[in-house]
Order: sequence, then structure tokens, then C-alpha cells
Amino acid sequence: MILVREQFQVKFGRMKEALGLVKEVGKIMNLPGHQIGRVCTDLTGPFYTLVFESTFNSVGDFDKREGDVTKNKEWKDWYAKFMPLIESGRREIFTIVE
Repeated sequence: MILVREQFQVKFGRMKEALGLVKEVGKIMNLPGHQIGRVCTDLTGPFYTLVFESTFNSVGDFDKREGDVTKNKEWKDWYAKFMPLIESGRREIFTIVE
């Protein structure tokens, strides 16, 4: 099992807008096998940090989800609205130790 953590630095003062868009993407992403597991915002550290966490059985399952989602026109339209709110981002993938 893997954990995928996608962390974004939202532009100063734009978090409320970004969180509104997160609700929209949930409708696109929350299909069987395509759920965003958890959405987090900062309490400490860099201001305006937004994190998506998802779990997958394997990196292959994650790759499949990415391929399916990025071909989706609704996702492309959402992404075009989301990206202007973002300064930077990164992805981390971890093995979950049980």
C-alpha cells in the first residue's frame, strides 16, 4: 500500500478560493478507485499550504488513476482554474508500513 501526498503552496490570500475548487474536484475525482482520501491545510509551517493525501494498492494503480483523470475534460477545465492560484507544488510517495 502506498500514500501519495500532493502539497501545494497557494498564493497569498487565495486559500478560500482554492478550497472552493477542491470541493469541485471532489465531484470529478471521487469515482470508484479515484478518491482523494484527505485534504489538509497548514496550522504551522509555510502559510497557505494545501495537501491532498490518497492511498493506492500500488504505484501502478496510482499511475492508472493519473492517466484516467488527466484525460478527463472536466478535470482539465478544473485544473485551468486551480493552477493560477498555486505558487508551487510537490508530490511525495511513501510505502505504508503496517
